[in-house]
Amino acid sequence: MRAFLLKLWEIPDIQMAVTTFVRLGVAALLGGVIGMEREHSHRPAGLRTHILVAVGAALVMCTSEYIFTYYQEVFELKSVPDPARLGAQVISGIGFLGAGTILREGFSVKGLTTAASLWSVSCVGLAVGIGFWPGAVIATLVIFFVLNVVKRLPLRNPGTRIVYVGVEDIDDASADIIGAIQRGGAKYQNISIMPPADRATAAFLSKETHSVLIITVFMKPSASTAFLKETLLRVDGVKDVYIED
Repeated sequence: MRAFLLKLWEIPDIQMAVTTFVRLGVAALLGGVIGMEREHSHRPAGLRTHILVAVGAALVMCTSEYIFTYYQEVFELKSVPDPARLGAQVISGIGFLGAGTILREGFSVKGLTTAASLWSVSCVGLAVGIGFWPGAVIATLVIFFVLNVVKRLPLRNPGTRIVYVGVEDIDDASADIIGAIQRGGAKYQNISIMPPADRATAAFLSKETHSVLIITVFMKPSASTAFLKETLLRVDGVKDVYIED
């Protein structure tokens, strides 16, 4: 049996089929590791998307290698195709998929990190497809570390404050709230909407609050949080204001 398998392995087409199967399988595994993290974070592009991107990129690189080997051996060309040419198109072309994961919610933009992870996973797939195993595995570990650990680091500016503003109607109050922030001595940086599930568990909000805006502002040391809160409460439609220390 062993002799038969060794004889079978000497066939170039069998070697190519097994190698391609292993490479695409590893690409799916490494892409799935990053996809699981994005799925757990409830991002638009999750497990299946990352697996497909990694496998597709790996297949492109396997195809490039096949074309390079096939034309060199069969046609005995002195000048053979560049095996990196197809891979370069993946690196530039993955942008359309990344753009689809970038969402604009009100004044905030979300999905940039997921778009970057898709682009990175495509590069991991290219590395696997050409057989650069160490680079693919190390890159996967680094990407996973960045997505899970770096986001927990205290990178916020000391002057940054998170302001929770409970309103009756988001569309009517948003513009007035931003103006009130400036009058209150703060500088607006980012704004998002608190999910309903989080509103239900937020003890600092009254039951009359329909919607909550989460606003990131920058305050100078001389600015007063009490004055900012008082200014926001004067805006029509604002019911609650809570400023994190």
